[in-house]
Amino acid sequence: MGETLLDVKGLTCPLPVLKANKALRGLPAGSRLTVLTTDPASVADFRAFCKETGHALVAFGEEAGAYRFVIRKRADPPA
Repeated sequence: MGETLLDVKGLTCPLPVLKANKALRGLPAGSRLTVLTTDPASVADFRAFCKETGHALVAFGEEAGAYRFVIRKRADPPA
């Protein structure tokens, strides 16, 4: 499965989550999306987003004021 990078540093809530959601829609199930943000609120936002949508938050880190989230897209629901 592929991995895509989304750099949304400098944007504030709710834009990082909205842009990540849009990016995930264009990816196949099982793909990984790495999101880079600088908004401290994104920590809670991405945890809640993944919990509510069924995507997996497989990694999270913070370094020098930047946050990195790795999200694996859930399997598409059956048609």
